[in-house]
Amino acid sequence: MLLRVARRLTRDPVDAEDLVQDTLVRAYRAFERFDGRHPRAWLLTILRNTHINLVRKRRPDLLDDEVAARVPARGADGRQDGTDEQARRDDLDPIVRDALASLSPNHRAVVALVDLDGLSYQEAADLLDVPIGTVMSRLHRARAKVRTRLERHGITSAHG
Repeated sequence: MLLRVARRLTRDPVDAEDLVQDTLVRAYRAFERFDGRHPRAWLLTILRNTHINLVRKRRPDLLDDEVAARVPARGADGRQDGTDEQARRDDLDPIVRDALASLSPNHRAVVALVDLDGLSYQEAADLLDVPIGTVMSRLHRARAKVRTRLERHGITSAHG
């Protein structure tokens, strides 16, 4: 699970492996402070914070004002342009792929984490650093938008 989320954050398999390794080292060092509850959420939080720290370290070297203006916006979860990679998956029907791609980055991120990656609402909230209610409302709106789009293409009916 950590590797899957790390791949999504870094968009590079080697960087993802390094991120997971750093996460597990940090978790090992902080284990005495862990209360034993919600281990997945705890590890995902460490993963997210480690990723943010790595991005911050690289940012001064990578971005000056001119370059920063050309960098694409990032989703709430730190991934470039939300979950475009997930929305372009080859195993998804093209109409479903287009419906996911039409969502805002925040909505795509929640759909990818909860519906495609199988994270709980709490884990997604921890990873995105938003309240669980925000995850639930974004997911509800995103699913409704996807459902409406699929209905227009005759893939689903209004009754399910």
